[in-house]
Amino acid sequence: MAPAPSFRIAKLHYGGGGDWYANKTSLPNLIRFCNQTLNTNIAPAEATVELDSPELLTYPFVHLTGHGNVTFSDLDARNLRRYLIGGGFLHIDDNYGLDKFIRPEMKKVFPDLEFVELPFTHPIYHQKFQFPRGLPKIHEHDGKRPQGFGLLYKGRLVCFYSYECDLGNGWEDMGTYPEDTPATHEAALKMGANLVAYALTQD
Repeated sequence: MAPAPSFRIAKLHYGGGGDWYANKTSLPNLIRFCNQTLNTNIAPAEATVELDSPELLTYPFVHLTGHGNVTFSDLDARNLRRYLIGGGFLHIDDNYGLDKFIRPEMKKVFPDLEFVELPFTHPIYHQKFQFPRGLPKIHEHDGKRPQGFGLLYKGRLVCFYSYECDLGNGWEDMGTYPEDTPATHEAALKMGANLVAYALTQD
């Protein structure tokens, strides 16, 4: 009999009307890949958690995606801050159009912090899989390079923000986006596995 899953990861259900539910096959595929390559034992189906829920504090890795229209209430912001300060990890994945919405909302969470671009030498790019040039480019929109931003609280990376990359799109089932190649899909999954590995092993 297979052992019970060690934990679950969650997709964040936020307010504002944005498509928080986007990329339906992405997290199950990432979870399967992590279980195969990292020897993790993550539950195969992700959870859905709301920002103001006490359950938020039980997930070691939480994923937020969408195209825009994100709103955090004061309670949402306080709970997310508590989660991140307490050891949680948030991955924000810009699904194109999220940037102008998510930055002011994260300011509610950490008014004194700014997103900083992480250097390519950062450990998040050098877990099991090596990304010496940083994030892989999955989908093209405005001709911008992919960037990985972080929020650092007392020296600890509590939030990683993948911008102009569409990482979660790359995790989706092959064929969802006809232009995606097996190599693109694999690169996206490997980078996603690095995020999970980093979240699970950081102090």
